[in-house]
Amino acid sequence: MNDEIVDVPSGVAATRPTPLPGDPVLRRLSLNQRTTANWTAEEAIEGAARVGLRSVGLWRDPIAETGLDTVRHLLVEHDMRVSSICRGGFFTARDSAAFARALAYNRAAIDEVEALEAGCLVLVPGGLPDGDRDITAARRRVVDAIGELAPYAAERGVVLAIEPMHPLFAADRGVVSTLAQALDMAEGFDPSVVGVVVDTFHLWWEPDIISQIARASGRVASYQICDWITPFPSDALLSRGMMGDGHIDFAAITAAIAATGYPGDVEVEIFNADVWAAPGDHVIATMARRYAELVAPYLEDQ
Repeated sequence: MNDEIVDVPSGVAATRPTPLPGDPVLRRLSLNQRTTANWTAEEAIEGAARVGLRSVGLWRDPIAETGLDTVRHLLVEHDMRVSSICRGGFFTARDSAAFARALAYNRAAIDEVEALEAGCLVLVPGGLPDGDRDITAARRRVVDAIGELAPYAAERGVVLAIEPMHPLFAADRGVVSTLAQALDMAEGFDPSVVGVVVDTFHLWWEPDIISQIARASGRVASYQICDWITPFPSDALLSRGMMGDGHIDFAAITAAIAATGYPGDVEVEIFNADVWAAPGDHVIATMARRYAELVAPYLEDQ
């Protein structure tokens, strides 16, 4: 027990030392920028590099605020890669003009992924348009949009990664609720162009999730982790917890991911007001300790 270091946001004493820069255990750990939501893109890149991470997941708005060229320079300066860019998607508009705007937005996002040589573009499918109750048709529009974008992405070497989201968010953010549904959509496209995101928060509950991950072999474009905590916060969007603070079996899910041969980064993405209120360096140190304990041992190359 290390009584001088405490985890955030729990405040409990850390059970292991923080991995130091250069420790091989950190090789595949990536900081998603939303985990330190108060940091700019520059601060996220520099903060991740400071503790020895080699990868970050970035969001489009902070990239724009910092400037694409500046972000690219910072990545080179700190020898960092981008595990994913969030977000594309929101394809479910019925109005043809709104649908066209969504496609234009996503083409611009694909250009950014290419420019930053990111691992993938995360596609949040989108929810039901106002007054719409036809979720089946909304899902069809997601597939139609991906079909429109796939050739553009293929020309630029960009992977479009469908992110299935917990059913809690089906109405307003993600009409694709299971990995099985995401794979049904992705399998109509070349796996080098359209893949899936496996996010523990969204998918830990899914029946037969281990078999579905096996089915995803060759299509896992991003592995994102955080925990499902109870009691559930009043704001569902901010309900993600630090690994180990909730109910998810990271050993089983990570072993299943490893069995697919997934070679990419493991991205920690936490939306949580208490995590955001903590100093960013403390957040990254906690996530590095929890990753080293709960996730890294189940990756084949660790």
